[in-house]
Amino acid sequence: MKKTAKLPSAPPMEANDVAIVTGGTVLWLVGFLVLIPFHSSLSAHGRGNWPWICLAGFGLGLIGIWYCRGRRRAIQAAAVREIDERRAQQAGGDAPA
Repeated sequence: MKKTAKLPSAPPMEANDVAIVTGGTVLWLVGFLVLIPFHSSLSAHGRGNWPWICLAGFGLGLIGIWYCRGRRRAIQAAAVREIDERRAQQAGGDAPA
């Protein structure tokens, strides 16, 4: 069997995680609000836990939004530090000895 050369991996794509998680969180809230009026009917058919599952998804989504915002801030801060370090190295290397 002939072996093929491996290509280098592409860098990971950055997505707007906050928007994605926020959208999912809003959908969980909408699901909860839609199911609440039907709680008694759902309970009669053994599905009374569905609204509370949606509420739990909404709560976990809020935690996810908080986490993604913190992650985004940390990534931005690391990028700024890296730029500052490069500038400092360039400024230090340009000075006469």
